[in-house]
Amino acid sequence: MKTIKGPGIFLAQFAGDETPFNTLEGMAHWAAKLGFAGVQIPTWDSRLFDLKLAAESQGYCDELLGVVRRAGLEVTELSTHLQGQLVASNPAYDTLLEGFAPSNLDATARQTWAVQQLHWAARASRNLGLSAHATFSGALAWPYFYPWPQRPAGLVDETFKELARRWLPILQVFDEAGVDVCFELHPGEDLHDGATFERFLSVVDNHPRANILYDPSHMVLQQMDYLAFLDIYHERVRAFHVKDAEFRTSGRSGVYGGYQDWIDRPGRFRSLGDGQVDFHSIFSKMAQYDYPGWAVLEWECCIKHPEAGAAEGAPFIRDRIIRVTDRAFDDFVGSGADEEKNRRILGLE
Repeated sequence: MKTIKGPGIFLAQFAGDETPFNTLEGMAHWAAKLGFAGVQIPTWDSRLFDLKLAAESQGYCDELLGVVRRAGLEVTELSTHLQGQLVASNPAYDTLLEGFAPSNLDATARQTWAVQQLHWAARASRNLGLSAHATFSGALAWPYFYPWPQRPAGLVDETFKELARRWLPILQVFDEAGVDVCFELHPGEDLHDGATFERFLSVVDNHPRANILYDPSHMVLQQMDYLAFLDIYHERVRAFHVKDAEFRTSGRSGVYGGYQDWIDRPGRFRSLGDGQVDFHSIFSKMAQYDYPGWAVLEWECCIKHPEAGAAEGAPFIRDRIIRVTDRAFDDFVGSGADEEKNRRILGLE
């Protein structure tokens, strides 16, 4: 078994125009002082990262790794959450997604741009020596997630066939790079739970690079059993966002949230330790199933200041990472391996 790597931190929610949050070097030193060991880099933020250059230049990647390592950190994964959203998006979202890509692109051009971004991300990940990549699946059918008005027969089947047409070539590029694509299962995405992930696997021929970014907070908000999820899908979990959440049962609204702001919704994200997620059990299962990757803080909270959440996050994760044993607990009474003796015990000789 392997000990989980961490703690890491996803930089997306902390990046900004003020020092130290406007450069990768500044953010790396900031994260190191808080006790983090790795950084997950949002590839759309040009203040921190040049995705095209990283795909084309090993020298740039070596320089970037040097910047991070001089701060005492590693790069955990790259993220293309925004670009992944554009790989497969329903036209209902065209206006909302204009800010996810260069402003001079229409919806068709944005999708083409997004695919290119994913190709670059595969090559950049390879150049950085990474084995996993974080992204979203996009949402073609999400406007119709609730079956009223009644969905026409075949709508969901056609959705997943189209997802396969769009994602299979991308999965192949990642396979050539030796990198897993880890879809964050997230409301607002066509891949948002175990059932939709299974359906996706069925249309991409169980592609070995189609994997999961596990984030229990999204399962709390959907009222799923996030521990049983690991029992079922642990072989496909290759990335991990450590994010807390709570669901406060209400007589006014439920999992759909009543169009309320985050602070008023029954289900809402919280800083680590302020929510309901049983992280001790999660880290135990991760160790049990030999999870090979990083534990990365993704901070989202409608109450606590982000810098406070980050400062609390590193020790929270570090204290829950289990240093796995290298021997059985009852080795002290072991009698060794002896085939002849075993056969005598069984009455076979």
